[in-house]
Amino acid sequence: MECGENSSSLSNSNSGGGEGSLDRLLTSVSSGLSPRKRTTSQCKSEPPLLRTSKRTIYTAGRPPWYNEHGTQSKEAFVIGLCGGSASGKTTVARKIIEALDVPWVVLLSMDSFYKVLTPEQQVTAASNDYNFDHPDAFDFGLLAHTLRKLKLGKSVKIPVYDFTTHGRQKDWKTVYGASVIIFEGIMAFADKELLQLLDMKIFVETDSDIRLVRRLQRDITERGRDIDGVIKQYNKFVKPAFEQYIEPTMRLADIVVPRGGGNMVAIDLIVQHVHSQLEERELSVRAALASAHQAQPLPQTLSVLESTPQVRGMHTIIRNKETSRDEFIFYSKRLMRLLIERALSFLPSESHIVQTPQGEDYEGRTFHGKRITGVSILRAGETMEPALRAVCKDVRIGKILIQTNQDTGEPELHYLRLPKDIGEDHVILMDCTVSTGAAAMMAVRVLLDHDVQEDKILLVSLLMAEMGVHSVAYAFPQVQIITTAVDKKVNDLFHIIPGIGNFGDRYFGTDAPPEWSDEEMDEPSY
Repeated sequence: MECGENSSSLSNSNSGGGEGSLDRLLTSVSSGLSPRKRTTSQCKSEPPLLRTSKRTIYTAGRPPWYNEHGTQSKEAFVIGLCGGSASGKTTVARKIIEALDVPWVVLLSMDSFYKVLTPEQQVTAASNDYNFDHPDAFDFGLLAHTLRKLKLGKSVKIPVYDFTTHGRQKDWKTVYGASVIIFEGIMAFADKELLQLLDMKIFVETDSDIRLVRRLQRDITERGRDIDGVIKQYNKFVKPAFEQYIEPTMRLADIVVPRGGGNMVAIDLIVQHVHSQLEERELSVRAALASAHQAQPLPQTLSVLESTPQVRGMHTIIRNKETSRDEFIFYSKRLMRLLIERALSFLPSESHIVQTPQGEDYEGRTFHGKRITGVSILRAGETMEPALRAVCKDVRIGKILIQTNQDTGEPELHYLRLPKDIGEDHVILMDCTVSTGAAAMMAVRVLLDHDVQEDKILLVSLLMAEMGVHSVAYAFPQVQIITTAVDKKVNDLFHIIPGIGNFGDRYFGTDAPPEWSDEEMDEPSY
């Protein structure tokens, strides 16, 4: 799922034909090449999308990719697509995506990982004399690092390559949440490290005359080049590169697809295999949470607001089923403010001396960190944002939508929007009620996948069940948990007992579904 763009500057030059840089390649190397145009994009099937003016929500959510311990236990399935230039790799990739009909599929193109050219190399490229089909043209190190992180479920930054200037744009594209990765490129099988990351290797075989015709059509119509220049480049770089670097890797393929995207028999076989692999990787997290770590004492990372007469009185009001919506909102907001104030006391601080109007020094405290970001678990967690904004000036806000799949009972990730470079921040994760902890665990896992440090996450909730406290603390022992009250029980429907009811429905005045749960069953409020 795309969740913003990040600015970065990585620059590599094409080294020509140095032997040292080619040790990792499987095939021998010489010279040859041409510029090609592809885009790196995240692709999903069309049906499970709900688009608004600002948001894209996946109605078919992403199930857990981690176990009850909170650790990565399900890697993305990676399909490598190799073949000559204009062989139809992207067409095959898109047909596989359409036939899979599952969300959370990423299409990763090798073309995004061309090295940045030096001024001298740009002059050579402008005259069609630079070899873009040579292995040295690609940043294999960055590519392997990116694909490895994406396979492990992490958020990654993809360079956006400008084929006009032969350089990377300032803003990189952020991609996250891959269940299936389709990696395509002319050198997809040429690197040893990349090969180890591929679960399935497909070679797209297309007649050389057809590939030449496709290149002529593309370069003349899309890039404004003349026929003589295209043919010159093909004969000088593209054809020799295919014979030396690309065609020999066909022997490494698990499947060879003749005729490219027109071979639906091969594509159907590929899709069947991927579906079987995805089924084998399915996880059941919530059931494991219901029976794990529940007899243990409450963890030291838990902080419960002191049960003063004031706090107890507010709980009496909001727990009462007869309380009006206006009263429920008013006293919930009061509790939220106290809760956020309590959470801020767990942020790191350092001594800071200021001078008072009387000219005297005062030794106080100031926040010791880069930024504070609030992340709400939609929709109920969103109600806590005003309290956070009231006490944290200019705080950044992110959002995560998690809902329970009614067939499997598992939490599913449907949407997220996180600020840039959130990995550098202290994050206050907000949800109003936590019963089993399944949604909170998924939200924490999302933050960790975006490089937020575990000890910089504070989970705040108005009400938690002991089960949810244990689930989060066991999986993420460095996450600080702050709440106003902890109830002991969760019933068979995962309702907190005695509980507070469905917080989102009571706050927003909507009707609860028949089988509501205290945490994940909230519907989005747009």
